[in-house]
Amino acid sequence: MLTHPAHARHTLIEVADLHQDPLPPPVRAHVRPLRAVLDWARDYLCRPHPELGRTGNVCPYAQGSLDRDAFYLTVAPGRAHPADELDRLLIHHRDWLLDLSRHRGGAAQFTTILIVFPDLAAADVPEVVDLTQERLKARFVGHGLMLGEFHAGPPAKGGLWNPDFAALRCPVPLLAIRHMVPTDFPFLRDDPDHVRAYLARFADQIPPHLRETVRRTVDQLGLAPAPVGGAGAR
Repeated sequence: MLTHPAHARHTLIEVADLHQDPLPPPVRAHVRPLRAVLDWARDYLCRPHPELGRTGNVCPYAQGSLDRDAFYLTVAPGRAHPADELDRLLIHHRDWLLDLSRHRGGAAQFTTILIVFPDLAAADVPEVVDLTQERLKARFVGHGLMLGEFHAGPPAKGGLWNPDFAALRCPVPLLAIRHMVPTDFPFLRDDPDHVRAYLARFADQIPPHLRETVRRTVDQLGLAPAPVGGAGAR
């Protein structure tokens, strides 16, 4: 378990903490939803799915995070989550993830924090999870990070390869923070600032199957031409 160096009340739960005997107090208080999220990550995110529309795991990122012990969870208990408090909580964990990443060497890109909301009623989820993701997304993308929403609703966003696939379904509501990767362009293409942030990091690493989409998007948004592809592309 990690404790924030400047804010002792903020902790991050590591996967190993869920298997301790006895369980650490922060885990013991919420062990069922935390284990449900971990099982979901292992059994859903880290496996193929027949409705996904492509080969490979549902999330290409999660297994690498788990394998490198870079997968962290934290709990935001209760139903009352005012927007200003949520914003501070999310920005705090954004900055903490960036700080942790600086000290992880080759595992930096896999650092992930899941903020779990175990006590929300179904009626609470759109405001606490969906609207928070929408409101704060730009404040993460500008730092090279993605902020994703997951819940049992599920979120009204289909998969990239199969729009009928509810890719963001999760048994416990949560917001996930992770590093942006070259394949994230379809999540960013509708906002000029997001596209600029993507190109600033990945202009020479754009996967071949996305290069034409990136070119068209740059033209449609009236952005300055940017190199697409290059020696580092994959």
